[in-house]
Amino acid sequence: MAINRGRCLFPFLSLVLLQPAPLRAMDRFAGVPAKVQPFVDKGEISGAVMLVADKDRVLHLSAVGESDLASGRRMRTDDLFWIASMSKPMTAVCVAILADQGMLSFDDPVEKFLPEFHNLWVVGGEAGDQRADRPVTLRDLLTHTSGLGEYYAADPHWTLEEFARAIARQPLRFQPGTQWGYSTAGFDTLGRVVEVVSGMRFSAFVQFRLLDPLGMAQTTFWPTDEEAPRLAHEYARNARAGRLEETTIHYLYGGAVTDPARPALGGAGLFSTAQDVTRFYQMMLRGGELGGRRILKAATVAEMTRKQTGSLAARPGMPWGLGFCLVEDPSKMEANATLSPGTFGHGGAYGTQSWADPARGLVYVFMIQRDKMGMNPDNSYMRRAYQDAVAAAVQ
Repeated sequence: MAINRGRCLFPFLSLVLLQPAPLRAMDRFAGVPAKVQPFVDKGEISGAVMLVADKDRVLHLSAVGESDLASGRRMRTDDLFWIASMSKPMTAVCVAILADQGMLSFDDPVEKFLPEFHNLWVVGGEAGDQRADRPVTLRDLLTHTSGLGEYYAADPHWTLEEFARAIARQPLRFQPGTQWGYSTAGFDTLGRVVEVVSGMRFSAFVQFRLLDPLGMAQTTFWPTDEEAPRLAHEYARNARAGRLEETTIHYLYGGAVTDPARPALGGAGLFSTAQDVTRFYQMMLRGGELGGRRILKAATVAEMTRKQTGSLAARPGMPWGLGFCLVEDPSKMEANATLSPGTFGHGGAYGTQSWADPARGLVYVFMIQRDKMGMNPDNSYMRRAYQDAVAAAVQ
C-alpha cells in the first residue's frame, strides 16, 4: 500500500488550530528563547525549538542555535527531530483506536494476537527460571509492567513480525504486573499487534488513522531525501575536548535515517516537528477530537491519562498511564515543578519533550538533539530553563 505523506488530507487544521497568537500576546514569551540560548553559547546543545500552545492555538514558537554545526545552518521552527520515545504515546493511541472500535481490549493477552508470546519464561529469582504466572497483556505493555526487556541484537531491516518474535524468545525480567520496568521493545510489540488486528501495516495505520486526520504532515518513520536537509543533527558532548560531536541514532540499529526499508518501530521510531507534536497533544487536551475529527472517545482519553501503575515505583513523582507518563507530584523532579498534577506526556532519549497540562490548558513542546547528557533527559538543565521561562510568562 503506497503512502502519500507529502499531502495532508486535512490542510485546514494547520490554519485553524496552529495559527500563532497576535504579536502582543507573544511578546510575553520573549524570555523563553533567551533562557535557552546560553546552553547554545556554552556548547551544551547545538540548538533548540520551543513551542507553547493551548488547546486551540500556538502561543509561542521560536528557535535558537543551529541544526547542523558543520554547515552552520540555523535552527528553524519547522526542522525535523528524532522524537524517540515520544513515539510511544502515539503508538498507544493507535492501540486505543482499535479498542474504541471493539477490535481489542486493553486487557487482552498479547498471545491472543501473537502466539509466540504464549507461556513465557521469567528469568532468575529465588526459584530460578520459571514460567510466567499469567499471560502478558496489552495493558502490561502500555504501562511498562510486562517484564519485557530490550533487544540484545537487531537487524535494521527486520520486519515488525521478526522484532516481535525476537523479543518473545527472551525471558521476562519479572512476573507480569509485579514491577515497573521500562521497555521500548514492548511498544514495538504493540506496533505488531496493531498490524495483526487491523490487517494493515503499522506504518499505514499510523498514517491513515492518526497522522492524516490530525494534519501531522511532517511526522514520519522515514524522512525523505528532500526532507533530510531539515533534520536537526544529533550530538553528544565530548567532555575532554569540550565540544559537541555528531553522533548517530542507535535505535536505528545501523540503518540510515532515510532508508524506507527500516521497520516502523512504535517504541521510538518517529521523526516530527514541534508543530506536529502539538497537534497530537491538542487532540488529547480536547478529549480525543481536533478540527472536527474524532480520534478517540473522551472516556478512552481519560483512561489513558489516569494512573495505571498503582503503588509500583516508576520515575520520581511520575507513574504511568496507558502509553503516557503522568506527573503526580511535581515536586519530585525539578523540571516538573511548574506543571500541575495530572499533566501527561513523554520525553525522548535525545532530550525532546512533550507535555499537556489539563489544569492550565497548555501544551509544552521542547526539541533538542543531545545524547549522553549524564542525566535523566526528562530533567535536563535545558528543559528546566525552558519550563521556568514559560511559567514566568504565563503567570
